[in-house]
Amino acid sequence: MQLNDLRPAEGAKKNRKRIGRGNSSGHGTTAGRGTKGQLSRSGGGKGAGFEGGQQPLAMRLPKLPGFTNHNRVEYAPVNVARLEGLFADGDTVDAESLMAKGVIKHDYIPVKVLGDGELTKKLTVKVDKVSASAKAKIEAAGGKVEQAC
Repeated sequence: MQLNDLRPAEGAKKNRKRIGRGNSSGHGTTAGRGTKGQLSRSGGGKGAGFEGGQQPLAMRLPKLPGFTNHNRVEYAPVNVARLEGLFADGDTVDAESLMAKGVIKHDYIPVKVLGDGELTKKLTVKVDKVSASAKAKIEAAGGKVEQAC
């Protein structure tokens, strides 16, 4: 057997359907579209996104202006009053200790300490962010604020 002897299997090659090229082609007159009706017309049929008369998804979605910043960082907020109740004098407050006490669910979410409440205990705070009022309260109580690594 040689390359010039190769042939497709019997029935494997079919001629394409030539629509609208006269009645002798078998697909003339109505060109396979049937007689009358929406789908027989040029440009007929439902448009893209048509949902059977139900309000289409594109019209159900809100049309408010503005945009969402996908680079926004969401912090888990913790107030100094919560630290006062959970930690002892001289403790270190970081993501792991907060997670162990059930204040936050995951240690990979950045934490921000906020200044609501009073603080009397001397704490070392190692979190991602601390508000100015929280920093003032922590330092006034004799503690210190360090940047988390």
